[in-house]
Formats: sequence, structure tokens, C-alpha cells
Amino acid sequence: MSVLHRVAIVLNKPQDQVNIAAVVRVMKNFGFVDLRLVDPVPYDPWRIEGVAHGTRDLVERIRHFATLDEALADCVYVAAFGAKRRAHRWPVTEPRALAGTLLEKVPDGTVALLFGQEDHGLPNEAIDRGQVLVRIPTTEHASLNVAQAVNIALYELHVAAGDATREVARHKHHAALPKHDEWERALGDIDRALAAIAFYRTRNPEHIMRTVRSLLNRAGPDSRELTLVRAIGIEVLRTIDRVKRGLDPE
Repeated sequence: MSVLHRVAIVLNKPQDQVNIAAVVRVMKNFGFVDLRLVDPVPYDPWRIEGVAHGTRDLVERIRHFATLDEALADCVYVAAFGAKRRAHRWPVTEPRALAGTLLEKVPDGTVALLFGQEDHGLPNEAIDRGQVLVRIPTTEHASLNVAQAVNIALYELHVAAGDATREVARHKHHAALPKHDEWERALGDIDRALAAIAFYRTRNPEHIMRTVRSLLNRAGPDSRELTLVRAIGIEVLRTIDRVKRGLDPE
């Protein structure tokens, strides 16, 4: 199996079936097979094949998801593509540098490239789901069509993979990366712990949690390390519960 088969292309709420077809065509050219559509516009598979000739095998594999979290649940690393600047410090990279990073993470599981809607791109809540924000270098007119953006990203990955049929061996001391749902569970427990100690009394919860996400993304914890972070949040909640019930917190 090609290492590129472990790269999922995720389109968040695509609005034009022609763009879906164009993405399928790019995937076929560069050796990718996993296309995930989140709440897509209704489309005709025959029309997709009409635009992207010889891609029936890929069209039949397209998967639909009701939510972005469901589409990313099994992914160990998510790269969100967008041109917008963020107020929070966020890991930022470009497609060429990203390619090497993704290929290093592929042995741990599925990695995802996340792209937004044709008119507004990815909202902040979707970018939050990624570990890194990817910007494609352009002039001040940063308005690429979604299929063009996918083309650039997949080309760089295809070139970086070299022999795309060769497996990338896992380093013997390399710990597994956490999947998306592990990230969300850990962040949920941190959120609840902060709320329980009234940390949000004079602070904006959304902004605080976005900063926590940014911090963890830059730290790049493996699954064991993220579990430890989650355990801290859970233990805070348990300790508060014991105190409320008049028990010894230890």
C-alpha cells in the first residue's frame, strides 16, 4: 500500500460539484485515494466522472460525514489550509515543508489535509481542529480555488514521497501520535477543569481554549503525553468532587 493512501483529503462543506470533480482528478494523478466530504452539496457521481475521466474507483470510495469531527476522528495529524491571519499564536507552515512532516507521521496512522468552502475558506472553529495552519505563498491576492490549493498540496507530497509505493518504517522508539478524538477528549476535560476552578470568571472561555490548543499544537505531544495532560484535568475535577463531599482530597 502506498504511503499516500494514508493521507485523507477533507473538504469542509464543498459547494460546487465541479470542484469536487477537480479534486478527484488531482488525487488520481498524484496517487491519493481517501476523499472525505463534510456536508457536501448534492452531486451526481456520473457528473464527477465526466469531469475527472477514469476515476470511478476513487468516486466509489468517497465518504460523506455530517460533521468535521466525525471526518477527522481517526486522524493523528490535521493540516488546515487557509490564507487568514490568526490573532492566536498558531503553528504555520507551507506545503513544501508540510510534506516532509506528514510523511514522518504517516506510520502512526491517517493524516489529513483540510480545505474549506469555496467562498469563505475555513472558519476559525475548523482551523482549531488542525495541528498546523498551512499557507500557500501567493501575492497579496490570496484567493486560490480549492482544487488549485489541493493540487499544490498533493503535488508537494507526491514529490516528497519519491517511491510512493514504499512503506515508511516506524522508528523503534517512536511513540504513537494521538488521534483527533483523543485531542478533543483531552481538551474537553481541560475545559471542564478550568470551568470548575472558576478560571473563566473574568476570561473568555473560547479564547482561553484556543490558546491552550495552540500551546499543545506547538508542543506536539504523543498519545501518552496527551493522556497525561487529560489526566491532570480529570484529577482536578475528581479532587473538587471529593472536597464538595467532605472527603480527604488525597
